[in-house]
Amino acid sequence: MTSFAELDCLTHYSFLEGASYPRELAFEAKRLGLAAVGVADRNSLAGIVRAWQAGKAETLDVLTGARLQFTDQTELIVYPRNRAAYGRLCRILSIGKAEVDADTASLPSEEGQSDWKPIPKNQCRLSFEQACALGEGLVGLVPAPTVIDPAFEARLRAWRAAWPDKLYLLVSPLYRGDDRARLNALAAMARREDAPMLASNGVLYHQYERRRLQDVLTCIRHGVTIDEAGLKLQANAERHIKNAADMLRLFRGHEDAVERTMEVVQACPFRLDDLKYQYPDEPIPPGKTATQHLRRLSFAGLRRAYPDGAPTDIRKTLCKELRVIRKLKYEPYFLTVHDIVRWARGQGILCQGRGSAANSVVCYALGITSVDPTKQDVLFERFISEERSEPPDIDVDFEHERREAVIQYIYRRYGRHRAAICATQICYRPRSAIRDVGKALGLTEDVTAALAGTVWGSWGEGLKEDHVKRAGLDGEAPRLKLALELTQELIGFPRHLSQHVGGFVLTQAPLVETVPVGNAAMPDRTFIEWDKDDIDALGIMKVDVLALGMLTAISKSFALIHQAYPDHWDGRPLTLASLPKEDPRVYDMLCQADSVGVFQVESRAQMAMLPRLQPREFYDLVVEVAIVRPGPIRGGMVHPYLKSRKEKREIEANGGVFEID
Repeated sequence: MTSFAELDCLTHYSFLEGASYPRELAFEAKRLGLAAVGVADRNSLAGIVRAWQAGKAETLDVLTGARLQFTDQTELIVYPRNRAAYGRLCRILSIGKAEVDADTASLPSEEGQSDWKPIPKNQCRLSFEQACALGEGLVGLVPAPTVIDPAFEARLRAWRAAWPDKLYLLVSPLYRGDDRARLNALAAMARREDAPMLASNGVLYHQYERRRLQDVLTCIRHGVTIDEAGLKLQANAERHIKNAADMLRLFRGHEDAVERTMEVVQACPFRLDDLKYQYPDEPIPPGKTATQHLRRLSFAGLRRAYPDGAPTDIRKTLCKELRVIRKLKYEPYFLTVHDIVRWARGQGILCQGRGSAANSVVCYALGITSVDPTKQDVLFERFISEERSEPPDIDVDFEHERREAVIQYIYRRYGRHRAAICATQICYRPRSAIRDVGKALGLTEDVTAALAGTVWGSWGEGLKEDHVKRAGLDGEAPRLKLALELTQELIGFPRHLSQHVGGFVLTQAPLVETVPVGNAAMPDRTFIEWDKDDIDALGIMKVDVLALGMLTAISKSFALIHQAYPDHWDGRPLTLASLPKEDPRVYDMLCQADSVGVFQVESRAQMAMLPRLQPREFYDLVVEVAIVRPGPIRGGMVHPYLKSRKEKREIEANGGVFEID
């Protein structure tokens, strides 16, 4: 049997164009017996990690590529042969997204806004000449246009002469009645220009049923309704994955174009498994190792925290943690976080580590967190474990009004060529999905607003039948029914990429050789195309530099206290670690639900639970905050407004519903 690889697949990370998840494409390709698929999203590598994961789950070979769209609207699909070529592909995309210097792999200093050159989200300003300069090791596929004319052949000839690697002509059937003549003409052109012909189906979705959603995505992208879209829509529902037998039938007389696809697969063995992430080396004193330096800083911090001597169990725990860190080679990561916190405190910026990092004696000794481990049941394995292959995750909150200074320090410290914020995916939720789908299908604004208004909160799994009835609409009306079906399919699709709230990715080698880097909407910010889940899958560590308004309030409170009572503290600075602990009057107020403006316990649900739990110490608050969460509430473990499970069962028996704040 002939082996076939589909080399032109767009996922939904070609935003508002591809209409299938990477996992759907991988599953369908495996089901149809394809030898491999090439994922080449438009001007992006945002979805390649998900595609790589899907390929591993389905034991399917997935090629890493990109569809470069140039400023003159011409296109070239490229696949790297090796790790070095992949790095050049990332540079190419970064050039188009963030004005990257191709020679130094660095970003402009952007010291002032006058020098800042913003590029709108999801746009890439790139020329063929720029790509050609870095095209070594990149196999190129030139998609054949709808209309074949001498101008296209002249461009193919010029590109073939200029491109530094192998160049192919990629042909997809149009299903308009003249495919046989068109294939013959393109095959002759391929022979004349020495650009062998490859077969493809120009995949936009995994199965033909997804064509309706792809039409809606096209309407959203162009800002038109389905009745106005006209030739902007695909002419048929054939742009899905096909098996080798179907492709041989469609390319009858040119079967070699189908077989030749495996030539590209064999020529491009690079996979994301070949990425070897290396965390940047931290400056170490001469004659010391990272292990020795971290150990010295940790024990020095312990002596400062316990002037009279640290408890024996704390010293033992610290030694155990340092052994685990040394075994997993995470010393540079802890040194980085220590350096950032040290610099911030040197500038008088209040900061505090939180989350599982608070369960670490190392973090306490380094000053990353102010939570005294002697007052808590320390469980270091929740933070770092030898059994789990997860990198450490330290979240550090800074004053929200001064966090930008910390961010710019990191850029200066590591250089913009080695530091960037990771991305976050802005995905469709029920409200945004029904609004965009309804508008694309021509529903009036009042109808989509009424439907969106029935969705509680920003999240949810979709619009249910009772939502439609609640809005006073007829759920059986054909166009409204179609809108509801497509809304359900669209929920979860990425709309665009944005920058993470503060997760920094740092690398030893130039970051633009690992992942494309782009300008954020905010001046002086750059971010990569991968989100938290992607970098976790690749074992890339990030440093979370987060903002917290309450720290700003506390910092200003400290200043006011020193101003009002200059002699009370004997000149000693107030810090989170030196604050008086366990004041009974504070807990008296909390037990009465007097918590307006108190961080973490000021919501209505928390206020309802406080009088019932009657917290008398800090750990009671830890428990209280932990259980008043969506998971425990929805799981029926606890409810802030119900006193017992019996009360819950009685309300359910009477047909009542719960209102969760």
